Amino acid sequence: MVLREKGQLIVNKEIESGGHRYKALWKQTRNPMGNYSLLLVGLVTLLLQAWSGEASTQCKGFDPKSYTFGVPSLVMGRVLGRVHFDCSGQKNVTFEINDPRFKIYNDGTVSVQKLMSPESHANLLVTARSEDEEWDATVTVLINRKKQKISADNSGKVLIMRSQRSSGASLRRKKREWIIPTINFPENERGDYPKFVIQIKSSRQKEIALRYFIKGPGADEPPRGLFTIKSDDGSISVHSPLDREQKDSYKLTAIAKDLQGVIVEQPVDIKIKVIDQNDNRPEFTTSTFYGYIAEGATPGTSFMNVTATDKDQPDTANGIIRYSIVSQTPELPSSQMFTISSETGLISVQSSGLDRELVNKYTLIIRAADLEGAGMFTDANAIITVTDTNDNAPQFETKEVVVDVRENENDYDVTTLSITDKDEYNSLGWKANYSIVFGNERQQFAMETDLHNNGVLKLVKPLDYERSKLHRVIVEVKNQIPLTSTMPLSSATVIINVLDVNEAPIFDPETKRDTKPENLPIGSTVTSCSAKDPDNAQDQIVRYRMGSDPAKWFEIESDTGIIKLVNEMDRESPFVEDSKYTATILAYDNGSPSATGTGTLILQLEDVNDNPPIAIASTTLVCNHNPLPVNVTIMDKDIPPNTFPYVVQLTHGAESNWTIKHMENAEVVMLLLQKTVEPGRYEVPLKITDSGRPPLSQLTGLSIEVCDCHENGGCKERIAGAAFGISGILAILGAILALLLLVLLLLLFVKKRRNVKKEPLLPEEDVRDNIYYYDEEGGGEEDQDYDLSQLHRGLDARPEVVRNDVAPLLLAPQYRPRPANPDEIGNFIDENLKTADNDPTAPPYDSLLVFDYEGGGSEAESLSSVNSSTNSDLDQDYDHLNDWGPRFKKLAEMYGGGEE
Repeated sequence: MVLREKGQLIVNKEIESGGHRYKALWKQTRNPMGNYSLLLVGLVTLLLQAWSGEASTQCKGFDPKSYTFGVPSLVMGRVLGRVHFDCSGQKNVTFEINDPRFKIYNDGTVSVQKLMSPESHANLLVTARSEDEEWDATVTVLINRKKQKISADNSGKVLIMRSQRSSGASLRRKKREWIIPTINFPENERGDYPKFVIQIKSSRQKEIALRYFIKGPGADEPPRGLFTIKSDDGSISVHSPLDREQKDSYKLTAIAKDLQGVIVEQPVDIKIKVIDQNDNRPEFTTSTFYGYIAEGATPGTSFMNVTATDKDQPDTANGIIRYSIVSQTPELPSSQMFTISSETGLISVQSSGLDRELVNKYTLIIRAADLEGAGMFTDANAIITVTDTNDNAPQFETKEVVVDVRENENDYDVTTLSITDKDEYNSLGWKANYSIVFGNERQQFAMETDLHNNGVLKLVKPLDYERSKLHRVIVEVKNQIPLTSTMPLSSATVIINVLDVNEAPIFDPETKRDTKPENLPIGSTVTSCSAKDPDNAQDQIVRYRMGSDPAKWFEIESDTGIIKLVNEMDRESPFVEDSKYTATILAYDNGSPSATGTGTLILQLEDVNDNPPIAIASTTLVCNHNPLPVNVTIMDKDIPPNTFPYVVQLTHGAESNWTIKHMENAEVVMLLLQKTVEPGRYEVPLKITDSGRPPLSQLTGLSIEVCDCHENGGCKERIAGAAFGISGILAILGAILALLLLVLLLLLFVKKRRNVKKEPLLPEEDVRDNIYYYDEEGGGEEDQDYDLSQLHRGLDARPEVVRNDVAPLLLAPQYRPRPANPDEIGNFIDENLKTADNDPTAPPYDSLLVFDYEGGGSEAESLSSVNSSTNSDLDQDYDHLNDWGPRFKKLAEMYGGGEE
């Protein structure tokens, strides 16, 4: 096979002799004079014909840098081959392999170390290291390629045209196959394009004319046209710079055809690996990183990470990133408060002295550089917040406070104590808890924390001036979380002066209990109460009065507190509960202002047999046949022993038809019908006597209805009566409705007749039936302005009617004006009445009640003759008013009763 790379002619020649095969490599280069010189580069390798093939070349470092080993299978311990390394002048060179399934020895031999699953191939990286240098080589292991043997030249471009060696020693030509290892080509290669990559040729080209073709991504697939091949000589070229970050390798397939288009060689895969160049800066995952560290953190405390990435190949120096801190702001208390791990980006505390109260935030400029810190770099910010710890104890602003408090105050804020705390506002290391450490032996005080973190001293129990006039309370403050270090706590003293006030008298005991019979005679002493004034320094008198006495049974002597009975007591009163009657007594002093205390009297009333028992029946219907018993419940307002056992008796002959049966419950008896009786309602008399001393009896009549019943238990008569009653009720309702309709029609008819217009009467028969009301009494200015024309309608055209309402042309007398003094209103009325009687111009008010003319021929005289003159009454006879009925009774009394 002949390979041509970048202007060099490389000739591989294989020689078989004595059962061994040798391969020599000549390299012919063109010198500046245009002459060629043939240089024997050296004997490359000795190939042994076996199932496992070995390849070795001799040069400085690995030669070649790519190896391909073919084996039928991967069995633990199988030797795959050997890589060659020129170690002349080097000492202490060690070999490593990146896959733990394989092992490499110091002589370069590669073997299988662990059992493997069946695979088609494996890609390995072999590394040789000395004290100051490092070399890499790639090894490709192909599995199940039984008929081919592999060798490589120093460039890694291999074309093998041989097959399995036969048992004979003679050299025979076999079918050729191509296996080309990975071709490395640098990215971003500068210069003119296209650039030569590799040249492939088949030795059959000497026999026939061939044409070469390639296909795959970069050739006939996107990105199309990136790689091309000269069909006549097999030279592959690239037409634009490659970018490893976009695509790190290309796999092309090379095909050799004759001029008729027939494929004469098996297609071979050509893998072009793009070699990384340092063309990308590191990039931080974010432009600003945020971290938090507690103040007072010790050196070596790690608290945050920064991360950067590089698009270059990560296993090369181009992609190896190193971190560093460029600057720190502010540089307090030291310029090197933090350090960063160059490999991991982990930031830690380097110096002690972090104090949030001094500096609460730091800004670091972090740098990430590739080429292990010597290449391109990028900067980012790291903002570090120093969090608070409880390293400052709260302090009272005032160490001593003096206050005045009135005695008997309760739930009272005595004073407010303010503090200062340098820790972070509203944190647990700032929030305060207060406690009383002295002066609260009687538990009269309590501490609370208000919204502003101040301490409030509260009074929870009243103070007593007579007991203690001064209190000294010591309050201590601390935070809700412990301090980070031991330090003294702050305290404050509150001095409380108790002010004396007038206190209410106190009953002893506060609740008085006593027992009395309910029939205690009126005027008897029930009990006595006593109250004491707690104000010892004041000479005050205590008096008493009743407070709450719902039944109004008691009165109390104001000086002594003795309670006496003024009304009869009754244990069965609604004001008594569970035989207990509760009243309150008030005790008050003569202080200024007066103070009143309250005491309670609970009087237990002893029962007296003052309520006879009564009987109540649960049902009132009994059937003649198969009668069911009637349950009779006995009720007694008294309590034992004034209740049961009861003596129940039938009286007044009821025992002939009825009988009594006692039950286990003494308050229930059964009333039984002994024989058949006439249906009807019976009054069954029961006499019940209780067991009191003396016993009381009560005769109760139970109303029981006896009837003949149906099988279902209902009374026959009740059902029939009920049916008749319903129909009768309906009939009565219908009759009432018909009567109402008849009355309504009659009223409508009468009203219609009244509305019929009649013919006018002759003057002699003109009867006016219009009624005017004149019973309104005057006396005010409103009554003086009247219209008399409404009272004599039609009289102007009738001269025969005497018109007394028309005043003659005479001088009017003088009337007395209405007095301002109400006491003289009587004299005012009398004088003006006399003046009106003698006033010839004044209309007679009573003559206006004539209601018009009554008509001619009337037996009754005209009422117009009635006037206000007392002398005219003697000329009239009013006795006939007594015959006109009750409506004229008042007039008869006024005018027809004779002289008084």
